[in-house]
Amino acid sequence: MANDNDLMKKIVAHAKEYGYVFQSSEIYDGLSAVYDYGQMGVELKNNIKSYWWKSMVQMHENIIGIDSAIFMHPKVWEASGHVDAFNDPLIDNKDSKKRYRADVLLEDYIEKINGKILKEVKKAENRFENFNEAEFRKTNGRVLDNQKKIDDVNSRMKAALEANKLDDLRDLIIDLEIADPVSGSRNWSDVKQFNLMFSTEIGAVAEEANKIHLRPETAQGIFVNFLNVYKTGRMKLPFGIAQIGKAFRNEIIARQFIFRMREFEQMEMQFFVKPGEEMKWYDYWKETRQKWHLRLGISEENYRFHDHLKVAHYANAATDIEFNFPFGFKELEGIHSRTDFDLKQHEEFSGKKLKYFDSELNENYVPYVIETSIGLDRMFLAVLSSSYKEETLEDGSSRVVLKLPPALAPTKVAIMPLTKKDGLPEKAREIIDSLKFEMNCQYDEKDSIGKRYRRQDAIGTPFGVTVDHQTLEDNTVTIRDRDTMQQERIAIAYLKAKLMKAVSFTTILA
Repeated sequence: MANDNDLMKKIVAHAKEYGYVFQSSEIYDGLSAVYDYGQMGVELKNNIKSYWWKSMVQMHENIIGIDSAIFMHPKVWEASGHVDAFNDPLIDNKDSKKRYRADVLLEDYIEKINGKILKEVKKAENRFENFNEAEFRKTNGRVLDNQKKIDDVNSRMKAALEANKLDDLRDLIIDLEIADPVSGSRNWSDVKQFNLMFSTEIGAVAEEANKIHLRPETAQGIFVNFLNVYKTGRMKLPFGIAQIGKAFRNEIIARQFIFRMREFEQMEMQFFVKPGEEMKWYDYWKETRQKWHLRLGISEENYRFHDHLKVAHYANAATDIEFNFPFGFKELEGIHSRTDFDLKQHEEFSGKKLKYFDSELNENYVPYVIETSIGLDRMFLAVLSSSYKEETLEDGSSRVVLKLPPALAPTKVAIMPLTKKDGLPEKAREIIDSLKFEMNCQYDEKDSIGKRYRRQDAIGTPFGVTVDHQTLEDNTVTIRDRDTMQQERIAIAYLKAKLMKAVSFTTILA
C-alpha cells in the first residue's frame, strides 16, 4: 500500500462521494487541514471511539474515564513544558516558498532507502532459483550499503535533535541532496523552531482578557485531575484514567488528508504505576495496544513498532505503533513511559501535593505514568484505507467495496424491498423497526437490486437483506454478505440474532 498516490486520491474522492469526509467550509473554497465528518464518517468515527472506550474502560476494572475542558489555566502549559518546548524544527525552500518539518524530510528520505532495500530483497526472492553467487554478493552489497546510509542518517539526526543543533539538521539535508518535493529545488533556509500552540483570550472585558491556549493534547487534563479521580474513585495503584477529546495544533506542514490536521481528536490513557515498575507496564501496554489493532482483522504486515530516536523531555522510553498508510509507514499510536515528570511539574507550579499514599509501604510518593495515545482521525484513515478495495468479479464486472470491520461499519444492514409495491416496502419497514434499537439500519428501495448491492458495498454496509414476494408467504428473507457476496435464505425470526453475532463488539473484544 505504501507510496500509492493514486490510491490516496481515490480514497479521498470516495470519502467525499459516500458521505465520510468533507473539506471544511468547502463552499468558501475550504480551510486548509480542517475537515468535517459526514453522515457516514461520524458513525464510523463514533464506532472507533466506542471500540476504544469499551476495550480501555469497560474491560478494565482499574481504568476509569473523564472528560476535561479544552480551556485550561495558562500555568498548566508552563508546567508541562509546552510553552517553552512544544516546537517543530521547520525549514523553508526559498524557491517554492514551501515550509517543511526538517525531521520529516529526513524520515521520508529514510523511507525511500527502505523501499530500495525491499525491492532488492523481492528481486532476489523472485530470482532465487537462478541466483548465482556473484549476483548474491552484488545484491547483498547494495542492501548493506543502503542500510549503512540509514544508520548514518539516523545517527546524525538523533544527535542533532537531542542537542537541538538546528544547523546540523540543515547540513544533513544538504549533504543528502534532499530536494523540495514540490519544485525539486535544493535551496534551503536555516532550520528554525516553531511553537505549535494556538492562543486566544478569555474574559468578558477586553482590557481584562487573559491569554490562554487551546490544548495541544488531552493528557494534561488527566494529570491535573489525578487527585480528584484518585480520591473520589478510591483508586489503588496501578490504575488508569482515559479520555477522548479534541486537541489543536498549529501545524505548518498539514497534509495527507486527515492524517495531520489542526483540529483533531485523541484517545489517551494515562496509567499510574509504582516507581520502578514502569518498564514492566510499558511492555504490557505495548503488547496490549498491538492486540487491540490486530483484533480488527487488518493484516499484521500493516503495523510495526518504531522506537524514538529522541525521547521527549518527560519520557524515559517511547515507541510508536506505525501503520502502512498509502503514503508509507507513519505514526498511528504512541506509547510512552512519562516517568513522574508531569505530576511533579504540576506540584511545583500549583503548590498542591499530587502524591499517592501506599498503605502497604506506609508512605507517599508521586506515581510514574505509562501513556497510550492514539489519534482518532489517524485511526479513521487507517481503517478506511485498509478497507478500500477495487475488485474484478468472475463475470468480468467490477466493484468498489469498503470491507470495514462489521463492528465499526456506519450502517450494519440495508433492508431492501425488491419492488416498491405489493406490500414489500411495508414489510421492510417492519423489519427495520425490529432491528433499529440494536443497530443502524438503512432503507434502500431506489434502482435495481444489483445497483443497490453495489451502492451498499461502496458505503461499507456488511449485510443486505432483500424482502421479496416469498417473504410475504413464509416470513423469510435473503441476506447477502458484503465481502463474499454469498446469499442465503433465513427466517426473519432468526435475523436479529444472526446480525448481532456478526456486528457486535463482542466479536472483537472477547
